[in-house]
Amino acid sequence: MAQMKHLDDFLRGRIIGRLECGRTQLEVSEELRIAQSVISRLWQRFPDDVTAKRNRRSTASDLSRQLSSATGTTVSRQTMYRCLGHIGLYARRPVGCVPLTATHCRLRLTWSREHALLTPQQWSCVMLSDESRFSLQSDSRRTLIGRAPGTRYHQENTIERHRYGGAGWLVWGGIILGSRTDLHVQSVTMTGHIYRDVLLEQHVRLFWGAMGAEFLFMDDNARPHRANIVDKCLQSEDITRMDWPAYSLDLNPIEHVWDMLG
Repeated sequence: MAQMKHLDDFLRGRIIGRLECGRTQLEVSEELRIAQSVISRLWQRFPDDVTAKRNRRSTASDLSRQLSSATGTTVSRQTMYRCLGHIGLYARRPVGCVPLTATHCRLRLTWSREHALLTPQQWSCVMLSDESRFSLQSDSRRTLIGRAPGTRYHQENTIERHRYGGAGWLVWGGIILGSRTDLHVQSVTMTGHIYRDVLLEQHVRLFWGAMGAEFLFMDDNARPHRANIVDKCLQSEDITRMDWPAYSLDLNPIEHVWDMLG
């Protein structure tokens, strides 16, 4: 029987292809007349050598063609879906994320550590706010990837994209433990004046008035939120703003609400 060092790339591909389709090592050993110990060592090395480099955006049709080319075995898309399911990979949409630099990652981690031990009582005084644009055009988000359960936010299962700026409706809202603001919907671009006159004065100020000095207001670092007139408004009302790291949409629970609404 062949030894591992004598296996060429084509034969290695035939072995791996059969194993990924659900065949046992013993079956492959008997069929290809290769020692089971050789197949076992090849399979153990396979995750390090190949899996990490696999293109998660390959479709079942792509993989079927690759398998046919490497092993001479033809399988249908449905069979390939079942094979992927056997190794824990299922077709899912990749998680959208903004591009992060090393500095962004460091600041996000620092913020998370500083706030990890806040009690439910402390969080109950924090209003988390955000705005989201609901697009009226396609955002080309029909791409599917092969993803194992529990790995949604792993880097290989995400796709970087900046916020989509096409035509649509802008929706703003705030949530706090046990309550929420009304939704504010507008078709025009958010400005510092609108943010101050409509959102802060008509929504946030009411919650601050009810809760007093313990109230904390969270918004992100969008340009209208950091306008001078907004800063002056918050200072004049003694509303404390929570520090927030840049590009940290995923840290805000309200983002999950937008996902459900969208």
